[in-house]
Amino acid sequence: MTNSLAGHTNTYHTYSHDEALEGIAAAGFTNVELSAVPGWTEHVDLDADKGELRRKLDGYGLSPVSLSAHSDLTTSDGLEHGIKGVRWAGEYGIPIVNTAVGGHQSADENEAAFLGNINALADEAEKAGVVIGLEIHGDIMASGAVTLPLLEKIGRDNVKINYDTANVVYYSGDSAVEDIPKVVDEIVHVHLKDTTGGKGNWDFGAIGSGVVDFAEVLRIREASGYKGPYSVELEFSGEPWPPLAEVNAAMKRSYEHLRGLGLQ
Repeated sequence: MTNSLAGHTNTYHTYSHDEALEGIAAAGFTNVELSAVPGWTEHVDLDADKGELRRKLDGYGLSPVSLSAHSDLTTSDGLEHGIKGVRWAGEYGIPIVNTAVGGHQSADENEAAFLGNINALADEAEKAGVVIGLEIHGDIMASGAVTLPLLEKIGRDNVKINYDTANVVYYSGDSAVEDIPKVVDEIVHVHLKDTTGGKGNWDFGAIGSGVVDFAEVLRIREASGYKGPYSVELEFSGEPWPPLAEVNAAMKRSYEHLRGLGLQ
């Protein structure tokens, strides 16, 4: 496999950016997904000096493969943040920006309002040379299968799916193994996340600790010719987050589990 395996700094939601980068690097990762999510995980300041961030990442031996810039794209403020995110990523040289219909919270999703804004975001992403990954998240994108009609309505080549292997269970009750083949050609980025199972059950621990069949997920993606990033995201049982040492240990176990399946 030639895909890049990254650690997502959102795994360190309640910790600092440096603690996140240190833990991800110590676990063995050489790639990272950065977080710039207002009101949730604000690790990257999109207005700050990019040179300082480059030096920081170089110091940890980490290369950024994607930016998580979730915002509520049904609102003008959310669109503004999305545009700032894709412009920033383009300037930095990061090819993928992940976001979601209703942002992190996905409350009161409004498809019409989203469709009114996504083309403006896609325009900016095209100018920046960036692809948008809409995350499997919330009601409108509860699974890959229900997302296909939305992608058809959007009709943009640079708006694809950021597939989350646990969110599909949480929001729809479907399994990733059953769902991924339905959208196999629309996936630009994958969040590898485990779950103990069940719709509405927020329990996203270390990779290999739950019910997701990662070996089969990787087999399906490899058979499709997928060359995009895989990013490990752990969200535990929500807030309060586990102690930092436990988060670090979970990331290490996740990395080793995936290495055992052929990712590196």
